[in-house]
Amino acid sequence: MKGLLISAPSSGTGKTTVMLGLLRALAEDGLAVQPFKSGPDYIDPAFHQAASGRSSFNLDGWAMGPRLWQAISVQGAQADICVAEGSMGLFDGVATRGQQGFGSSAETAQAMGWPVVLVLDVGGQAQSAAATALGFKSYNPDLPFAGVILNRVASPRHERLTRLGMDRAGLPVLGVLPRRGDLALPERHLGLIQAEEHPDLEAAIAGYADFLRAHVDLAAIRAAARRHALPPPPASLPGPPAQRIAIARDAAFSFTYPHLLQGWQEAGAQVMPFSPLADEAPHPDADLVWLPGGYPELYAGKLAAAETFRAGLRSHAQTRPVHGECGGYMALGEALIDKSGTRHRMAGLLGLVTSYEKRKFHLGYRRAILEAPFPGFAPGTALRGHEFHYSTILDQPDAPLANVCDADGNPVPETGSRRGRASGTFFHLITEEERA
Repeated sequence: MKGLLISAPSSGTGKTTVMLGLLRALAEDGLAVQPFKSGPDYIDPAFHQAASGRSSFNLDGWAMGPRLWQAISVQGAQADICVAEGSMGLFDGVATRGQQGFGSSAETAQAMGWPVVLVLDVGGQAQSAAATALGFKSYNPDLPFAGVILNRVASPRHERLTRLGMDRAGLPVLGVLPRRGDLALPERHLGLIQAEEHPDLEAAIAGYADFLRAHVDLAAIRAAARRHALPPPPASLPGPPAQRIAIARDAAFSFTYPHLLQGWQEAGAQVMPFSPLADEAPHPDADLVWLPGGYPELYAGKLAAAETFRAGLRSHAQTRPVHGECGGYMALGEALIDKSGTRHRMAGLLGLVTSYEKRKFHLGYRRAILEAPFPGFAPGTALRGHEFHYSTILDQPDAPLANVCDADGNPVPETGSRRGRASGTFFHLITEEERA
């Protein structure tokens, strides 16, 4: 597999814009481009798919063991080139080693043998930007390094001075992007808005591709990609928790890791989407109802009025399991209080009451040891996932679902909960922990 990884010294430097423009430009050139996302982000892959026409998959050294990593990485076996987008800064990860590593983008690049293209925001500096880039190149000498793309360059003079620094440091300049405020993607409190919410995503991506073509050496980018030997015959992606899975899919519920959905379908499960916002009930023949994360707090009034949806959930839960993750967990609760302080009735399958009136940031990897059955997993199973939300629990009267800790092993109070056949977690499931 031939590929490279797009990264940066920090978040907010423009790497997602570069990633989307590069994916589209390479696809327009007739290449089969396989996108990946390093780390646990579940929003960016939907943008990658819109730009490339192929599902994007997460690669995560903290959460994923070797067998899952192998099964996901070979998704690029039939592509002409793989392009991965990093998370945060290139070397940013957690302090305690996970199943394979610390979760940094550098680990992903090194494991796959893919050179790093560093996107540098050079606003407010010139030759000094080379010192930053050289530090990133030298920090891990074993990490392959392709070169830099200079972003937010103010003028031809600014470009000339910045290039002087890069020349002195011996760093290839693969592109120079002029400063343009209209290239920023819309954001919300979890980062980017969802791809399906963008008012004109196709036009935006086409514009990014044109911008990249005008200012980046695409031939040099393609030449910088390196081949990585394919692993042995792949292990399987995670299997389904049920044969027929009704999954909520709309603007309120869309955060599901692509490798899970693909694994379920490859194993023969029937995935049956439905829309709570359209007041649709889950399919009556489903063995399991799964409510993913998303933004239910933005649509709380509409969900509160969705009587058909709520009645369908309650009917299903009488005989078969219902599970919610993060936003889906909140929707299964008794009530959700929005940022204005208005209380909205939710499904009531759990006693959970959550509030956005006073936001509290919850972010990080999660390791959970199940105290009760979870769809597809027995008590005592160790799961790995990721939590990212701003809601506060006001009441959680039900039995805990799991013993949950963060990446460093510190207990986390958001244990999930269960009542009857309903369960929920604030963490998004990535995988079952692999045994040696």
